[in-house]
Amino acid sequence: MIVLLYFAIFLIGSLIGGQLNRGIYRLAWNPRPIGPWSPPHPDAPPGRPLDRVPVLGWFALRRESRLHGAGFWIRPMLLELAAGAGFAGLYWWEVRQAGLYPPTVPVPDAWTLHSQYLVHVLLISLMTVATFIDFDEKTIPDAITLPGTLLLLTLAACFPVMALPIVGVSPAGVQQVGPLLLSSPNPWPGRLDGPAGLVIGIACLTGWSLAVWPKTVTMRRGFRRSVQYLVVSMFRYPFWRIIVLVTAVCSLLIAAVWSVGGSHWQSLLSALVGMAFAGGLIWAVRIIGSSALGKEAMGFGDVTLMAMIGAYLGWQPSLMVFFMAPFVAVVICLAQWILTQRRDIAFGPYLCAAALILIVFWSNIWHQRTKPIFQLGWLVPQVLFFCLILMGGLLSLWRITESALFRQRT
Repeated sequence: MIVLLYFAIFLIGSLIGGQLNRGIYRLAWNPRPIGPWSPPHPDAPPGRPLDRVPVLGWFALRRESRLHGAGFWIRPMLLELAAGAGFAGLYWWEVRQAGLYPPTVPVPDAWTLHSQYLVHVLLISLMTVATFIDFDEKTIPDAITLPGTLLLLTLAACFPVMALPIVGVSPAGVQQVGPLLLSSPNPWPGRLDGPAGLVIGIACLTGWSLAVWPKTVTMRRGFRRSVQYLVVSMFRYPFWRIIVLVTAVCSLLIAAVWSVGGSHWQSLLSALVGMAFAGGLIWAVRIIGSSALGKEAMGFGDVTLMAMIGAYLGWQPSLMVFFMAPFVAVVICLAQWILTQRRDIAFGPYLCAAALILIVFWSNIWHQRTKPIFQLGWLVPQVLFFCLILMGGLLSLWRITESALFRQRT
């Protein structure tokens, strides 16, 4: 029965992998007619029933190599294979082995383990589509990150047990397991259950809505004209009505969850702050880096991607992901250069890879390495703010040095 279970998970995972391939080619800025789920290329041979069989179907689609390039079928085939094997392996680790929990605590109930596993499958699927589109085009589509963020916020409000688990000690000295919250590893402050918490939650949502609102920002013609251009650009397209409607409806839903209170409100507020912190962190790096270097340092798609990741992980793991991503980038960039000779860097995939590593090795990373840091509470964001200022100064110094060296050589 265990073998059949893992085989079923592998089969479902490979089917999901087929839809991930579909999303990669259909949601890209320049959609491509690749795969059995996309509209066929005008010059493609007629389709066959075998084409939609996971993994094996790509062998049959090799007949389209003259249209898409030799070996085009290898990556999507490996992705479906990896999705099946990866989801099965993740099930073994998270559900059968309870790998997110230290071995010293009792194994949680099956509902909690399966809830965490399924939301991780969802998050990994969203990150996979964003990763490969970013690799291909250096863009991350809003069609992935914006609905993904709203979906993860909804799940946080409905299923608090899906959050990453942490182990604390009760006043009686007994170990107890609970979800990672905004205040973890410190106790939850009661004032966040009051009106102040509601204001913070709606402010986080409003900030996210304003961030993703299409607009034009320029300071070339003075402050007054820049404000005029900003306001006009925000209402140029009918899309603004959708943003206002979504913000209003979601604000009412946030107020409804706040009125219920308890674990549902604590989970939702933690997710909202995680979304705002993670997206705001990358946005700050984008602004500071671009200003210091005189060129775009990071795409806005990275901002919305990190906001989506933060909506599930929370602000503490998001900070870990931010510092882990450069080390992951070194490994992936080296492999990319060896395989393709490409030296361009897309930061989104490294954020996703770091998030995946953190989820899988969560227990060890949190309980043995980073928990004491976050016991400092609000001192951590203050230190981070100082580091961002220092980064801007260092990047400005680098730009000046680089310009001087370049002029000297010429």
